[in-house]
Amino acid sequence: MNNFTVSINRTELIKSVEAEHVKQTLPPLFVGDNVKLGVLIREGNKERTQYYEGIIIAQKNTRINKTITVRRVLQGIGIERIFLIHSPKLVSLEVTKSSRVRRSKLYYLRNLSGKASRLKQRFD
Repeated sequence: MNNFTVSINRTELIKSVEAEHVKQTLPPLFVGDNVKLGVLIREGNKERTQYYEGIIIAQKNTRINKTITVRRVLQGIGIERIFLIHSPKLVSLEVTKSSRVRRSKLYYLRNLSGKASRLKQRFD
């Protein structure tokens, strides 16, 4: 026996729940952009913002599940982190520089170092 008289479309229901958590004021992000991300760090009872700056080498998924992979080189060692764009732990997001790239994933930057890993700047 089915007691439900109102049928709700599953995708509409998911979109309505996601709409509450999606950030509206995000700049357009592209692979090859240099970004500065403010990540909320909790240490004991204190909270602070730690900034992470690097190049977007990959984007995945859409809507609320959208993630970006950011790579930075620190003391000659490459560090990559994956960030969930709509996470409440991501406080700020700023695009500092845009680059002109012809690939959707920049995994080839992992094998390059120094001057070879520079990307050509894009002027909009």
